Parts: sequence; structure tokens; C-alpha cells
Amino acid sequence: MPFLSYGHLRELQQQLEGTRARVICAGSDEYAESIKRWSDTCEKEAGAVVNVTSTSEVSEVVKFARKHRIAFAVEAGGHSTTGSSASHGGIVISLSQMHKVLTDPASKTVCVQGGATWQDVNSSTDPYGLVVVGATSSHAGVGGSTLGGGYGWLTGRYGLIIDNLLSVRMVLADGSIVEASETTSPGLFWAVRGAGQAFGVVTELVFRAYDLKHDIFGGALYFTPDKLSKIVDFANEFHHRMDENSGLMFGFTAPPFMTETAVLVIPFYNGTRQEAEDFFEPLLSISPVAGKADMISYTRMNTVADVEPCPEGRKNVNGTNISLPLDTDFVYEVYSEFNRVMESSRRAGNSVLMFELFPYTHILEVPLDATACANRGHYYNVGSVFCWQDPALDHKMLAEQQSIISKIESVGCPDEGETENRVAAYTNYARHSVGAVRLFGENLDRLQKLKRTYDPNNVFRKWHDLLH
Repeated sequence: MPFLSYGHLRELQQQLEGTRARVICAGSDEYAESIKRWSDTCEKEAGAVVNVTSTSEVSEVVKFARKHRIAFAVEAGGHSTTGSSASHGGIVISLSQMHKVLTDPASKTVCVQGGATWQDVNSSTDPYGLVVVGATSSHAGVGGSTLGGGYGWLTGRYGLIIDNLLSVRMVLADGSIVEASETTSPGLFWAVRGAGQAFGVVTELVFRAYDLKHDIFGGALYFTPDKLSKIVDFANEFHHRMDENSGLMFGFTAPPFMTETAVLVIPFYNGTRQEAEDFFEPLLSISPVAGKADMISYTRMNTVADVEPCPEGRKNVNGTNISLPLDTDFVYEVYSEFNRVMESSRRAGNSVLMFELFPYTHILEVPLDATACANRGHYYNVGSVFCWQDPALDHKMLAEQQSIISKIESVGCPDEGETENRVAAYTNYARHSVGAVRLFGENLDRLQKLKRTYDPNNVFRKWHDLLH
């Protein structure tokens, strides 16, 4: 596809005259900031960045790009480390100015613009004593984390984020604006819930909200590696209890305040202090060396797992899935591999690898073919964020991270076997090299048929390419 030329740029500016959209190009004071991404590895020199403020403006930019066959990307939270929210020489449609959230306490619904973060959502719902099932990171974009399926602290009780999505408004590949829900364009709504990034630009999402007027129990606890066996024992017990009010993330990081790679544990419990302390007593009794868990607001809990290692830096997300119970020796082996990388790369210390244990009873209550999301099984996600500074280390760090993920994959999900129902990873964690068939399994055939209907030219393929 051709780059955005000066003539194209002038035409785009003219086409958007009379709107509130702003076209930012190289040479302007805002350009450098507008192409920054959460990971420096994904920063690309766009031909122009268009800060849109409405669905109709998004439509105009999509129509312009299609008319001139110019590549474009969509940026909301900018957290993707696959580069899907950046464009080299093309157009970036930035939803960053579309971050309004409207909470309706009467109907217990929340309408969210496509550029909002979960912090924006929590700030809107909290005064009403309401919550939405959202991601564990407050600064993640709502759109991206939702459309890929979505997991969070309330998943144990209410299922995936998409299981609580009521409708979307979006711009399709031809620039048309559509609404999708269970009753309006239900086929498209099926696809959006699990593969939405491959079907268009979602500019508005409506969620079901729930009452939560009390504090919950949570925090971050850091342990020395000699406590790992007891933590694994508790994780296995956690799995068998399958308490819908609970959540647990545990794994490894190398914080600057510790002399060795730590075992990080993030507990969550939606209940009273007594209930939470009784539930997590085996963990709390082994005395972390740093951190604390206490009764805190849900909004505060949503920031505990935020990964902000540095204002700038190179980062990569990768992941897989695994079933429990875990073998302690195996988890020690994973720790040792992670620790080796941290010791050899001193500025990688804020990297994390986490086993994300959200009770899956309610996830499994939704049939596998009820939405496009195929990551529903008797297993849990494993997520990893590797962080480093030196571009010369790009290949090394990506290879090291993949080596650890492959090790975990080798154990995999024995309960699921090698059936077609098991997918390789949660789509928002999966690297680009993982093919669509391994991400969507038996849902891929229907997805591809819908893709050929709504995006026959495969315009939206920067996330995961459904057709190849």
C-alpha cells in the first residue's frame, strides 16, 4: 500500500474540515507524543495521526484510507506489543480523545467510548457503588481488552468481560456505521465478542454493571523463592475450591527493592475481611518480605497489577495456558529460567510472568460456540511482560521469553488433551506467529464466513489475521 503523500495529507485535512478531528503530522509539536506507545518496540513513524472525537469522524478517515488504498491502524490504549496500533507511513486513527463514560444507575448499564481506559470506567461507576467486569490493569484500553475476550478480578463471579457486553457501535471496513447486539446484527455481535479487532473500529461499548458498595480484599505480596513450594500448594488448593468470589495471580518479578527474583502474589477476595483472611490464611501465614493485602476499594485493586516499569522502554507480551494442579518442581524450573534472564539483564527487573487464576465455572457456563472467543476450558492463562531498554537486546529478550512460554506449553493442559477445543493462548496475549486456527479452534470457520461478509478485503488484519 502507498504511504500517505503530502497531497493525500492535504486532502485528508480538507475532508475533515468542519469536524473536531485533528490531523497531526511530522513536524508538529504533538507528533512525537502521538506516535509513542506503551512499548518503544511498537513506535512507528506514521504519515499522520488523526485524533478523532466521534464515530462519524472515524468513518470519514476509514473511507479516505480505503479510497486511496492507504494503510491505517487504530490506537486506543496503545498497549499492544504486536505493533497493531501503529503504522509506518500510513494513518493512525487515535481514539484517545474518545474516553467518555456514562453510567446509568437505574438500568445498571455503562456506556463507554472506544478510547477509554478501565480507570475511566471505574471513576464513573464508583460513585454509584457499581462495577463492570474489567481487566486487571487500570491503564489498559477498554476496547482491546474486551474484544479479545477479557479477564478480570470479577471473572470468577460474572464470567469474561465479553459475557457482560450488551452492545457495540462500530465502523466497518467500508466506512459504514453499525450497531451490534444480540438482537441487531447478531452474527456480527457474535464475532465481536472474541475477535472484534478483526471486524472494524469499535467506538462505543455498553456493559452490564453490578452492585459493589463495599471494599474488597487485595494487594501485592512479595516472597522469597524458598516459599514457592507453599505458594504452589496454595494455588492447587485454590483451584480445587473454585470460589467465585476469589482471584489469584502469582508468579515472578525482580523488583529493585529485593536482592533476588521475587515470587509475587496478588490475592483478591470479594467478601468480608474475615472471609478473605480465612481463605488466604495459608498464604498470609508464611510472611511476605514486602507488600501488603488489606481491605481496599475495587478501583484501587484494579491498579495493583498495573505494569509501568518505566516511562519509556521496550516491552513484549506473550502467554499461554495451563491446567492445575501444578507440579512444584516444574514451577521451580520456570522460576529458575526467569531468574537466569533477570540476572543476565540487569535492567529487565520489572519484567513479570504470572499464573492468572480466575475461577472458570461461570466462563464454562457459556457454550464454546456462543461467542467467537474459544479460550474457554478447564485451564488458566499464563501471561508474561518482558521489559528491557537496549534495542540491541530485542532478539535475545524475545527469544528468552518465548523459551519460557514454550516450556510452560510443554506441560500445557493435560485435562483437555489434544482435542480441537483447546486453543493455544488467550488472543490478547498471543504472538502474531500463532495462527488463527490455534486461537479460535472450532469457531474459526464461522468467523471466516462472517469476515468475508463484513471485511471481504481483509482490511482489519493487524491484530490476528483470520483469513491466513
